[in-house]
Amino acid sequence: MEYQATSKYIRTSTRKMRLVADMVRPLSPVVALVQLMHMPQLAAKPLSSVLASAIANAKQKNVAVEALSFKRIEVMGGPSMKRWHAVSRGQAHSYKKRMTHVCIVLTDEKVSEEKKTEKGQK
Repeated sequence: MEYQATSKYIRTSTRKMRLVADMVRPLSPVVALVQLMHMPQLAAKPLSSVLASAIANAKQKNVAVEALSFKRIEVMGGPSMKRWHAVSRGQAHSYKKRMTHVCIVLTDEKVSEEKKTEKGQK
């Protein structure tokens, strides 16, 4: 069974969020949650809240938390707020304040070791 949580309009860039997501992707969700709480990156806090929500959704269905694993972590670009900065001679330079959408899907199904080795051989 799959359990998911989504957070939208997170005020950090998609690139920074993907770097943090890639660090915790190979871990189990419980270990990843602990790792995220101790990371210095600012993108770790919103990602840990989404992960905590996905784990809580699984607990609602009476699933053992230790049996969970990541099926996917999607970090998608959201809208950008367009801003400008005043510069000399009455001109303006524009910049974007980017936002991110995150979707975490957990599963309690075990993937057999045979399927993992087959994927590695191709």
